[in-house]
Amino acid sequence: MILSAPPGTPWVALTLLAYAAAAAPVAAERAWPVRALHLGWLLHGVVLLVSAGVFDATQAGWRIGFAPVLSLTGWLVLLVHGIESHLLPVAGVRRALAVGGVVVVGLAWVFPGELPMVAHSSLAPLHWLLGLTSYGLFGAAVLHALMLDTTDRHLRQRQSHAPVTATFGLPLLRLERLTFRFVEAGFAVLTAALLLGVFSGQWRWDHKTVLSLLGWMTFAHLVAGRIWRGWRGRRATRWIYAGALLLLLAYVGSRFVMEVLLHRAQ
Repeated sequence: MILSAPPGTPWVALTLLAYAAAAAPVAAERAWPVRALHLGWLLHGVVLLVSAGVFDATQAGWRIGFAPVLSLTGWLVLLVHGIESHLLPVAGVRRALAVGGVVVVGLAWVFPGELPMVAHSSLAPLHWLLGLTSYGLFGAAVLHALMLDTTDRHLRQRQSHAPVTATFGLPLLRLERLTFRFVEAGFAVLTAALLLGVFSGQWRWDHKTVLSLLGWMTFAHLVAGRIWRGWRGRRATRWIYAGALLLLLAYVGSRFVMEVLLHRAQ
């Protein structure tokens, strides 16, 4: 059953508590919510390992489904944010990330997916890994695009005290460069994932493949527009949202329909 209780429920409860604490509306200078977010991320990783059967020899492999993929994507976005926060001061997104953590972990607990993920070739695991990594990179790009749009809106409304400084603690141009670095990295990884899909036995002309290709074409158009036409600002971020939505519908959307609406495992 898709709604059967997954393993690792105590770990899920601890993770949700940590993320909920990190989402507390407290002053930005308080340190404990950030520590709670880090703890939530660590516990989230344990939950992912439990769902992958790392601690259970009887489990055949990682549970596949729309919610486990969302959960792993959220964990990857938090990983990127954690690394970035140690290199650059990125403020103002702690609560949003914590709430997102609660949502994706909770969804994966309610909808744990099915077993197993069957590899049809030796290249299939790498294909899956690259595909999931691209989800994480594009998720980070969407997060930064939202930050970019928020900063741009504040500047237009003259709510910022310094017109060259972003609302989230980064100069606007640096935030824009970071956003497109994630787009370019995600596009490169997605391209590799699609090419491997052709040779790994995973390629089928279905709605998932078509939506993935449309997402790839959207990001290709954005990268080309950025390089040759200098696209920036809201025009560019709209393409990021469109491409990410197509990729989200490609797997997460299709699996949601199959699992939740049609009650079919495959």
